[in-house]
Amino acid sequence: MAKQYDENCIFCKFIQKKIDVATVLENEYVLAFLDNSPAGTLTGHTLVIPKKHFVEIEDIEDKYIKEIALALKKLAPAIKKVSGAEGINLIQNNGKAAGQFVMHAHFHLIPRKAGDGIRIDQNRRNPAPLEQVETANAIKETLLENKQN
Repeated sequence: MAKQYDENCIFCKFIQKKIDVATVLENEYVLAFLDNSPAGTLTGHTLVIPKKHFVEIEDIEDKYIKEIALALKKLAPAIKKVSGAEGINLIQNNGKAAGQFVMHAHFHLIPRKAGDGIRIDQNRRNPAPLEQVETANAIKETLLENKQN
């Protein structure tokens, strides 16, 4: 069970209005604000967070996930328009190994233009088809196991 706030979490301090942040959208479940260390040169890099303290995506209660998805859908075109972006990256770093620095689940909306120099396509590999089939089957089996529990 997630707690409402973590007193050591900077994002929880934003939610509680203990620290000012450039808010772009807020409702009962979601807070969206500009990243204070944005990627790239375009304005508008936005973070979307649940207003309850969840560490990783799998911890987030369904009602919060729904509201986060709706916020992302609303924000993406607005950010593109304001920033002049040609596209948006939606990124969620889940766990320290994936680059999550603030341990409060959050989603990045990063405005992009062709050739902007932001790199998220490095260290890619070309798996064999059999590996893909085996991995897909293992994930499906795990989903079935989790559904039964």
